[in-house]
Amino acid sequence: MTPSSLLLTGCAQSLRCLSAWLDKACEEADDADALMGLRLAPDMFPLASQVRFACFQALEPCYRLAGHPVADSAVAIRNEGAAAGETAGTFAAAQARIAETLTMMGAMDHGAMDAGAQRAVALDLPMGMIFDFESGEAYVRDWALPQFYFHLNAAYAVLRHHGAPLGKVDYVAYALPCLRPGTAPGG
Repeated sequence: MTPSSLLLTGCAQSLRCLSAWLDKACEEADDADALMGLRLAPDMFPLASQVRFACFQALEPCYRLAGHPVADSAVAIRNEGAAAGETAGTFAAAQARIAETLTMMGAMDHGAMDAGAQRAVALDLPMGMIFDFESGEAYVRDWALPQFYFHLNAAYAVLRHHGAPLGKVDYVAYALPCLRPGTAPGG
């Protein structure tokens, strides 16, 4: 499997799980939109931000590996996430961002991304910090994937902490087709 396939497949599977977690939490909630403002701690970004940041973190490495500037549409998702502490938005908007991100990821040029695996990547953060990675592979391993999974895990933790009926099977639902028949607990 190529670096682009690993990145795109892994993030896409996890974003689909995130969408399913939101749906599951919504089924239990009195007010689905109120879910978007939930957090684990007062100084933490709310669920709405975690969803948008996960979407951005899935997209950003695609552009960087391909050697392109991050698209304005992806930056807009990140900026929405940063503003969600003040305006969390709606459940429908969060689901729309996930769907939009999956569509954008599906349009990425795998060949261009794979070509960037050995190219150095400079990462300029909005607050002025700059990281220089010796290769696209190091950037994905040491920054992009940890950032993506940080926000994915934060979203899972917020939902779980606030009563969403989620478990490990929800986190790795994409792996269930690989489960050997008769080996599940109680099965």
